Amino acid sequence: MLNDGGAIVVIIGAPGSGKTKVGKRLAKILDVPLIDTDKVVVASHGPIPELFTEFGEEYFREREREAVANALLEPAVVTLGGGAVLDLNTRADLASHRVVQLTMSKTAARLRIAGTKRPLAKNADEWAKLVEARQPIYDELSLLTIDTSLKPMEKVAREIADWLGTQQQ
Repeated sequence: MLNDGGAIVVIIGAPGSGKTKVGKRLAKILDVPLIDTDKVVVASHGPIPELFTEFGEEYFREREREAVANALLEPAVVTLGGGAVLDLNTRADLASHRVVQLTMSKTAARLRIAGTKRPLAKNADEWAKLVEARQPIYDELSLLTIDTSLKPMEKVAREIADWLGTQQQ
């Protein structure tokens, strides 16, 4: 059963799939706040690549978990970093939320992640390995999956808004 409080919808998926861009558009359509958990971590603890370099992935994941747990309590569109779903507590929390997965092709990833500072997906091959490992988790958690490879982000946001309209209980 989906909860009646907290996040309106949670957007998960591969790094670079458009979670933040779609989340911003969706929050505007729904006239609610957007909580991007990566941005929450950065605001409180500094840039993610620096956290990985200085303190390691485990430290970052602990900060990320705190941000996700707090965000899920708010009536907002919540976007999670690509690896946030690795945390078992986060996965348990997401079971009571409407979760949308954004995907994209390796070709789209090549274009979108070029020149970024993603600590675990520096190129399309690393990205593909990362996504392959996480895909079963994304699939298990999501109620709706949308491929963003060739769709404008505004259209994706509208699809999610329409879907949410059909999910009202």
